[in-house]
Amino acid sequence: MPAEVIMPALGMAQETGKVLRWLKEDGAQVAKGEPLLEVETDKVTVEIEAPADGTLAGLAVPEGADVPVGSVIALVLADGEQFTELPKSVPVVATEIPATITNAAMPGAPAPNPRRGLASPKARRLAKARGVDVAAVAGSGPGGAVLAADVERAETSPALAAGSVWHLMAERMTRAWQEVPQFALARDVDARRLQHRDEGISVTDLLVEACARALARHRRLTASWRDGGLVAGEGVNVGVAVATADALVVPVIHDADRLTLVEISARRRELAGAARTGTLRPENVQGGTFTISNLGMYGVDAFQAIVNPPQAAILAVGRIVERPVAVDGAIAARPVLTLTLSFDHRVVDGARGAEFLDTLASLVETGEGT
Repeated sequence: MPAEVIMPALGMAQETGKVLRWLKEDGAQVAKGEPLLEVETDKVTVEIEAPADGTLAGLAVPEGADVPVGSVIALVLADGEQFTELPKSVPVVATEIPATITNAAMPGAPAPNPRRGLASPKARRLAKARGVDVAAVAGSGPGGAVLAADVERAETSPALAAGSVWHLMAERMTRAWQEVPQFALARDVDARRLQHRDEGISVTDLLVEACARALARHRRLTASWRDGGLVAGEGVNVGVAVATADALVVPVIHDADRLTLVEISARRRELAGAARTGTLRPENVQGGTFTISNLGMYGVDAFQAIVNPPQAAILAVGRIVERPVAVDGAIAARPVLTLTLSFDHRVVDGARGAEFLDTLASLVETGEGT
């Protein structure tokens, strides 16, 4: 039976994925685990691998198309199998309509998709070869068509670097802010324990460990609100926001509560490196139940992060600074860190959020939770 190549869900709230580029042609021999295509979501761009050995057939989605998750977009045929049709139709949401300057001007020609401008064949080939999103390029040809020279000029444009990934992320965060009733709690904690750490262990590593242990005691925070009700979270899976050249990516450390600090540190470094080089795999960004966003390295004292649906909470971390504090009736200088937790109020109320924050603060300061 043919193996199906399916548009994956890289997040529980994801509805579609965009086929950026097919890496193999129809009829190509592929091996299980070999990259077949690149897919883009609001979170990340990843490679989708072949589910089995065989012949790739039935490529149903053109490059640039947005496809609902779960759609079958191709098949891998075993020896002796023949392609007839895909198991089900592919409901493409928005596709790029190939157009040249010539056929676009013909009477009765289909109107180009408003999300995609006209482009010459040479410009499309050049954009594809150089990894440039032709839809983001300002065209200088007839009717605003994109020419090869436009692609060459735009390749170095800072605005183009953000690409459509940033646009999708912005749309999703806007929906989150509008649709999720959010509130935040903040607390200053003594950061001396974070400063006295083993070589190779970062502040973020220690915070992932502390959050994982706190989440294991307060599992309500790993739940989500879906279809009008609470849904229990599957594991303590801590996402760590990583800034890349194109967007903000959140790779996930799965089952963080079962890992040692050394294992957490190694996994975080591995994922952060993959995020920055664009080599994350789909499973690296799936299944997160909590997120940490640390901007302390940029000199930020404190900030409020936006909850990342369907997760119920996100921790915003500022920098460690020396502040005067009262110690046994006297004033002393202590390293202080501000932790700000944002919550989905449909899942977590103020009391539950405060209890979690109290446990987290205790773990950060002493290594023991309350």
